[in-house]
Amino acid sequence: MNLILMAVISLGAIALISAAILYVASKKFAVYEDPRIAKVSEVLPQANCGGCGYPGCSGFADACVKADSLDGKFCPVGGQPIMAEVASILGLNAETAEPMIAVVRCNGTCEHRPRLNMYDGAKSCAIAASLYGGETGCSYGCLGCGDCVEVCAFDAIHMNPETGLPEVDEEKCTACNACVKACPKALIELRAKGKKSRRVYVSCMNKDKGALTRKSCDVGCIGCSKCVKACPFEAITVTSNLAYIDYDKCKSCRKCVEVCPQHTIIELNFPPRKPKEEVLETAPVAEA
Repeated sequence: MNLILMAVISLGAIALISAAILYVASKKFAVYEDPRIAKVSEVLPQANCGGCGYPGCSGFADACVKADSLDGKFCPVGGQPIMAEVASILGLNAETAEPMIAVVRCNGTCEHRPRLNMYDGAKSCAIAASLYGGETGCSYGCLGCGDCVEVCAFDAIHMNPETGLPEVDEEKCTACNACVKACPKALIELRAKGKKSRRVYVSCMNKDKGALTRKSCDVGCIGCSKCVKACPFEAITVTSNLAYIDYDKCKSCRKCVEVCPQHTIIELNFPPRKPKEEVLETAPVAEA
């Protein structure tokens, strides 16, 4: 009986000592967390897409609380309304950011870019890109395996079975940047959504010289610089035989679209152009 009592007392003493040690350790090594982090995290959409540049919504909330201002910090999924709530919690001013959207910079459909071979490997753009240049003569074009579709958490991008190219749903796209990171050919770019969702951009990433580009794709950029000369706002530059339109400078005049001989420049959501009036020249009537 004495042995049992001694064992119970010993175990109780060990438990008390262990509890005291744990209490002291918890107080000494306690990590303080600002309660505002939890409040900001509750407001965020919890998509954990990484579009803000931080590892998840909790990381973004922590960065917002520790920062002196919200400049350069933006949640693409929640947009301006969510950032306004975050600003009200922290007592800061929310930066007004222009809405962005993912744009696929390749128009090399089956019609424009004929297939030269057939890929019979794993259905992955990353794997296909590491093995060879693609099924067509353009090594810069879309591989069509749909890695961008797989990583999109918002069901905002799908492969068109007729064209073999991915298409972005403007209503669902949150500019989370996941598809941009997933594309091994760097064909997807985040661009300003524009007023009334109207955008003008070069739908090509081919950097070959003009003659090679024409052979591989009917609508590839040949670097002729006609668009550069036509742009009155200096929004277009040509680097490595490839034109690029700066959306910050572009005023959507669409003069570049008219002069592009390859029809590489895309205009989205614009009203149809008015037909040009033909001027009929009347021949002078000879007097009798």
